[in-house]
Amino acid sequence: MDGSRGHRTVTTLFGIFLVAMAILTLLVADASTRLGSLAVAAVLAVLGVDAVISAARNRRSLVSRIGPLP
Repeated sequence: MDGSRGHRTVTTLFGIFLVAMAILTLLVADASTRLGSLAVAAVLAVLGVDAVISAARNRRSLVSRIGPLP
């Protein structure tokens, strides 16, 4: 779909970044915010993995479909 090698590279790197942020979210969470941190980490991980897989399959990721935010 996108075709641009640069776009796919940036999407892959952003996906890896999101997965790393999910891991860091779990590592810095304390006991009182564990459930919320788990939910945030799950969303970040899903979006990150989807971005990496989408770049490999040359299709738009969920993150790119969100569109411009106000």
